[in-house]
Amino acid sequence: MARPIRETPILFGEDARRFEERMNQKRTVPQEEIDRIKKHYEIVMRWFENGKKYENEQRTSKN
Repeated sequence: MARPIRETPILFGEDARRFEERMNQKRTVPQEEIDRIKKHYEIVMRWFENGKKYENEQRTSKN
């Protein structure tokens, strides 16, 4: 059985300031990394679409 999700801690003081500062910093990502992520996204979406097609075929073949 899964464990319950604990409450998210609240940051105060210096920890909160550092966290906010870090979240406001723009991160540069190399174009190769963006291309790799997009390629993987497209692969996963094809798997999803193929799964939906298979699921629909199974439903229609049972009737």
